[in-house]
Amino acid sequence: MRGDRNTVAVTDDPVLAPFNAAGVLSPADVHVARRIAALSGEQVPGPVRLATALAVRAVRTGSTCVQLDRLAELAADTQRALAERAALDPSAAVPDAPDWPSTGELVAALQSSPLVTGCAGGPLRPLALAQSLDGPLLYLRKYFRQENAIREILDERAGRRPVVDEEALATALERAFGPVGDGDGRYDRQRAAAALAACSWTTVLAGGPGTGKTYTVARILAVLQSVLGPATRIGLCAPTGRAAAQMQSAIGAYRRQSGLLTGEQTAVTVHRMLGARPDGTFKRGPGNRLPYDVVVVDETSMLSVTLMSRLLGALRPDSRLILVGDPHQLVSVEAGAVLADLVDRAQSPSPSESESGAADAGRPRPELLPAPVRGGADFTGPEWTSLAAGVITLRRGHRYGGVIAAVAEAVNDGRADEVLELIAGEQPGPATVTLVDPEELDPVRDQVRSAAAALCDAALAGDAAGALEALSAHRVLCAHRDGRYGVGGWSRQVTAWIGDDLPPAPDGGAWYPGEPLLVTANDPAQDVYNGDVGVVIADGQDVTTVFERGRQITRLHPSQLADTVPVYAMTIHRSQGSQFGAVTVVLPPAASELLSRELLYTAITRAEHTVRIVGTQEALRAAVQRRVQRASGLRSVVRED
Repeated sequence: MRGDRNTVAVTDDPVLAPFNAAGVLSPADVHVARRIAALSGEQVPGPVRLATALAVRAVRTGSTCVQLDRLAELAADTQRALAERAALDPSAAVPDAPDWPSTGELVAALQSSPLVTGCAGGPLRPLALAQSLDGPLLYLRKYFRQENAIREILDERAGRRPVVDEEALATALERAFGPVGDGDGRYDRQRAAAALAACSWTTVLAGGPGTGKTYTVARILAVLQSVLGPATRIGLCAPTGRAAAQMQSAIGAYRRQSGLLTGEQTAVTVHRMLGARPDGTFKRGPGNRLPYDVVVVDETSMLSVTLMSRLLGALRPDSRLILVGDPHQLVSVEAGAVLADLVDRAQSPSPSESESGAADAGRPRPELLPAPVRGGADFTGPEWTSLAAGVITLRRGHRYGGVIAAVAEAVNDGRADEVLELIAGEQPGPATVTLVDPEELDPVRDQVRSAAAALCDAALAGDAAGALEALSAHRVLCAHRDGRYGVGGWSRQVTAWIGDDLPPAPDGGAWYPGEPLLVTANDPAQDVYNGDVGVVIADGQDVTTVFERGRQITRLHPSQLADTVPVYAMTIHRSQGSQFGAVTVVLPPAASELLSRELLYTAITRAEHTVRIVGTQEALRAAVQRRVQRASGLRSVVRED
């Protein structure tokens, strides 16, 4: 939150200028708000101009609306940021804190504003003021409509169930998962997820890393194909090409091994499935529905509210939708936190409960779940409620355990003291989590050099599988792209550590064996996608690059790769969906706005056995205590004023 020459708008607006100078509003927020007011052709009072600018700011910062009852918190944050600026540089000119109107004052002004009620000179009605269980919410109307579309479509789909032959379903479940009771005796939530997907039009399959979400999706598809018939049309998609390719590879491997899933399932990006056009429109929509009987969306946490509304609008009413992801991971870079909202929404009161206190007769109830879904007796009360709403969470992790799992859980719950105690205490077992002083990096340097040596040895030997295994042994993850604490600074640090050990490029070429590469653009023709990581290996007198796709290895000459950069460190955002033996997590100072528990959780859970956190206790505590706050009405009942 800053107000310097780069962030101060050129404006004479007496209401907006102080908020811009204090760092609350960006120049874009100010100019868009003033343009909206000018287009209305009406006199727009100061409080409404401010509310409009805050609604623009909300979308810019990832929210779909402004939670007006929480403006006092934003005011306090502004006051604190200005005080910190003054303390850091007493000689600097720090602006005064702006005067914030009360929530009641803003609501009253908005209720009578043409920007909400409609303008006399035309149909412009850019703002929506709504009431919710979280108090009054202010939207740019586009996002209010998108949220409403999501809510209405999901409610309609939840109000009915597909007709399923329960005997045929039970047989299909046993073929895919084995007899009930195998294993440790606990009811298998993965089996329950498959039963829920067969008996629901919409299913949310949530779970942390390593809980078997993709494993479960493959078996869900086999069960659905068995129940619905071999001609079942299956659509697979994800927000990124890399995530789509990973899902396709995992499902393809299951198809080849099990023989229970027939046909060739091709995964694409959500944009490609919907037929995105260069002008931002889509071929698929309510007038041109998707042809699939089943649609699976992986990494749904990365899906924006805009894209989710487009996808739901393009589904046939008789298509099953399966949304898969981890609600605790980093969310979409655009507005919305759809997956987390849907998981929370499954526990929220129904409209009848919230308005009259009575149970809603039309709301799905746990006791009405089909028998195959009710097969388990160890679900908790809240889990039964979520099941009735089509949401199931896998809880048993298979990627890591011990202290990594304990730290990840404490981070999710915001228990900073416990996180520090776990890291400082004894850590029995192979998994470890340590805090590394930023000025004492010897352990990190040794890890980096060891990993680089193993990578170069395998690459020089032309061992593709060995090189890829060494490539995933360790990764440096940063919150920032640039600067001392970012990918740029740490890439320079890593190359300084390993530079003397690197082999020369053959024949003086541009590529050396052991060079790790990050793909920065989708290239379906070569089967590589933005975010893929590969490595250069020796190939006779030349070199080639190798990428892992499930259990298969893709080989390409470096000249076939159009958009790549060396990857000695990567952002935590890019690491989503990846898995490494060990990770080094670089935390910026505690004041960094990027620090959050979602960021830290995502980074920690990339590791199988070793996590090193480079940072101070203050920065670690700040990350655990700061949660990404994305205001949304999707979690509760919303009614426009």
